[in-house]
Amino acid sequence: MVVLAEVDFSEFQRLDIRIGRVISAERIEGATKLLKFTVDFGEFRRQSVAGLGHIYEPNEFINKEFVFVVNLKPKKIKGVVSECMLLAAVINENDVVPLVPQREVPIGCKVF
Repeated sequence: MVVLAEVDFSEFQRLDIRIGRVISAERIEGATKLLKFTVDFGEFRRQSVAGLGHIYEPNEFINKEFVFVVNLKPKKIKGVVSECMLLAAVINENDVVPLVPQREVPIGCKVF
């Protein structure tokens, strides 16, 4: 039996989850797994660092929509500031599937 830690709904509501379109993607020099994205959310842009470079090429993300958490505290990873987090299903370390909307939606849409 799996026991999951429960959180109050108000804690979940604090997360700002939105659809963003990756407008640029590149490898981070000196890091085999890290990719740097510039993401457009309509009213603003954010930079994101994701450990997916061992699975995907940067060009597989450009001009595509993904699900991001946009209100995390910025974190510096290998000298690059990450301002949002791409959400993905993790099957194992080498099989990670970024979450995408089922159909095209306006960028910046909130996810609940």
